[in-house]
Amino acid sequence: MCHVKVHVIVKPKEAVLDPQGNAVRDAMRHLGMPEVRSVRIGKYMEINLEGKDGDIEKRLHGLCRDLLSNPVIEDYELLKAEKKTSNAQRSTLNAQRKKPKKKK
Repeated sequence: MCHVKVHVIVKPKEAVLDPQGNAVRDAMRHLGMPEVRSVRIGKYMEINLEGKDGDIEKRLHGLCRDLLSNPVIEDYELLKAEKKTSNAQRSTLNAQRKKPKKKK
């Protein structure tokens, strides 16, 4: 069994106006950061999965496209997944490490 943590970032497309980002940019300038040229406001999601590793990435792209973002005005980025071992796999690995080595 595979445990995976996926990071998804959804942002407005570059060609789409971002009024929330513009408001934050203006506030940052007003609060003493005149160097700020632009701000884009998006969404960040962490998704924890448990299952077989088969076509998970393909299905995740489908979910990002169809559910988590609006492809007309937003782009998404599916960040490299971190694979984790399950507790059972971890126990097996730990047990294998603790076995004493045979002396010659």
